[in-house]
Amino acid sequence: MVLPLKPAETPTETLANRPVLLRDRSSGLKQAPWWCDRNAGDEPLRLLQACPRYAPTDLISLPRTAERLGVGEIWIKDETQRLGIGSFKGLGGAYAVLKLAMQHVERRTGRAILPAALMEPGVRAMLSELTFSCASDGNHGRSVSAAARLIGARAVVYLHAGVSDERAAHISRLGAATVRVTGDYHNSVEAAAKAASQDGWIAVPDTVGPGEDDTACTLVVQGYAILIEEIVAATRGQSKPFTHVLVQAGVGGLAASVFGHGWARGLFGRDTHLWIVEPERSACLYESTRAERPIRLPPGPATNMAMLECQSPSLLVWPVIDALATGFLTVTDEQASDAVRLLNAGVSGDAPLRVGESGAAGLAGLIRAADDRRDQLGLDQSAKVLLFATEGPTDLSVWSGSR
Repeated sequence: MVLPLKPAETPTETLANRPVLLRDRSSGLKQAPWWCDRNAGDEPLRLLQACPRYAPTDLISLPRTAERLGVGEIWIKDETQRLGIGSFKGLGGAYAVLKLAMQHVERRTGRAILPAALMEPGVRAMLSELTFSCASDGNHGRSVSAAARLIGARAVVYLHAGVSDERAAHISRLGAATVRVTGDYHNSVEAAAKAASQDGWIAVPDTVGPGEDDTACTLVVQGYAILIEEIVAATRGQSKPFTHVLVQAGVGGLAASVFGHGWARGLFGRDTHLWIVEPERSACLYESTRAERPIRLPPGPATNMAMLECQSPSLLVWPVIDALATGFLTVTDEQASDAVRLLNAGVSGDAPLRVGESGAAGLAGLIRAADDRRDQLGLDQSAKVLLFATEGPTDLSVWSGSR
């Protein structure tokens, strides 16, 4: 169902000192979308395994950090090495490009092909005709650009005014053309979609607005299911389930995939807390939940969690989040910076992780929850927490780990 997107009632709502927002889980997804089902990760995994740089990322235990926070276990999925891109986004955009490329070849030839055929000279000649476009804060654009370069296609990435020159350079180095757009992320999404429509390009958005085609975005979100497949494999034989799962969010694609596909794969139980963590300055999912409808926030001050700086939920994934998330909390820029330094230093022998501010937001949320309402939230020695280090540093000049 496509839901309308309405503006927040007042700009001041978006800058409130938000409490932790808790709610009972609904009866679950009455009709789970196909990209959440038990087998949703099979095809993305098969296709990305054809990429030379694919390897499962590590699920790392942080026992000293858990001890410091007073919980039983903390496990963190380290996406900072993903596909040489350094972000979980390497899964979604790349899978969507490769899948759409295969579909293009199959339409042209009238026959099904295997992933390896994308590297054949004749097929690459067909794919050289294609241009993929997207909007990005940085990491999605890198994923789309890397996949397009792999198959010999072209990529054009639209960047809003808040994207740093350093992040833009990461994309350009992958061979993509970049176009600067006045305004915020929403404006760059609109510009990318308009250009694709006018020029016959293939749009690969990671968010869906009212009335927009969700075909490519669905593939992007389906690609994130690989994370759950890898976690299922890494935890095989562990008897204790996760009790708390914290996922940082921008438009909500990763959180919806983790919650929905994790639920379908039996990784989470009915009592597992599924929490969204957002920047205090850009909490569109929190405010949409509070309003009981998806809303668009007005532009506000920038946050150092730039990869999460989004003003509205993706309407593709909102129903999943609305049905499954049991908690919403926000963190300040200072809390994210503290979490970066904690992970970068390691705690008393824990493995140090070189994580960006957006990538550390989940840990920042856990620290805030443990400080604010530990007993009510079940954050004690029986807790087994799953976090996601979603990205490495993208702007080293302002990275908190360097200070």
